Amino acid sequence: MAWFTRQKPPIQEGPPDESEKSVRTEGLWQKCDSCGQIIWRKTVEENQQVCPKCGYHFRIGAAERLRQLFDSGEYTEHDSLLCSSDALRFVDSKAYTQRLEEMRESTQLTDAVVCGSGLLDNRRVQICALDLKFIGGSMGAVVGEKITRAIERCLEERTPLVIVSASGGARMQEGAISLMQMAKLSAALMQLDEARLPYISILTDPTTGGVTASFAMLGDLNIAEPGALIGFAGPRVIEQTIRQKLPEGFQRSEFLLEHGFLDAIVKRNDLRNYVSNALNFFLG
Repeated sequence: MAWFTRQKPPIQEGPPDESEKSVRTEGLWQKCDSCGQIIWRKTVEENQQVCPKCGYHFRIGAAERLRQLFDSGEYTEHDSLLCSSDALRFVDSKAYTQRLEEMRESTQLTDAVVCGSGLLDNRRVQICALDLKFIGGSMGAVVGEKITRAIERCLEERTPLVIVSASGGARMQEGAISLMQMAKLSAALMQLDEARLPYISILTDPTTGGVTASFAMLGDLNIAEPGALIGFAGPRVIEQTIRQKLPEGFQRSEFLLEHGFLDAIVKRNDLRNYVSNALNFFLG
């Protein structure tokens, strides 16, 4: 009979191969940094990188930020080939040139800001977004130059400007050159104001240092995402300087709104419509 001659699989010696018996789930789930909930990653992506449980806003890159704001996620990138030089031959734990090369390779960006033009709700705009992954979104000569060129395009084409900030401040590897960008951008934004073209500043987590002290807080409308850390010096530095305990929530966007440093806090899912309505108010 057939069952007498049926061959049995050989007995395997040693423990079973776990890779064969387990289901691959790595990368499909992520943990919310705020509520600790384990969330299906695709659900977070569909919710624009916002936790569906508690509303925590995950940090996102510059390219994704532009895709969320422009119509159909389509835009024309400008000045993508501009690269920082090492005028000071700066070396800390590694040479600045080496750090730049590593950043360009890991992020596929040439520097910490991406500038694009396109349509936002059928209105032509210039949008610049900083990327925290490139040396902490720090502002150096290239960031200053690319945003200045975006402002010049606004003046030439009579279009509004939107800047999305996410930065640790001025780039220490460029010394005074990075600090000069604060004055350079402030002067350029004054030209935009004199031309009566609106500038909307969006502050995300974190926006600190020289970026906060210059263009991030100079918008005709300054808005922030919920829970964003916004300030000049960090809370620990301030506490050590004044030798006092800071109030709870200090330097978070809700605290700043309450004390008059922001005009509004807008959830990421509502941000595009909010900016569109604001531009309609400014430009009619």
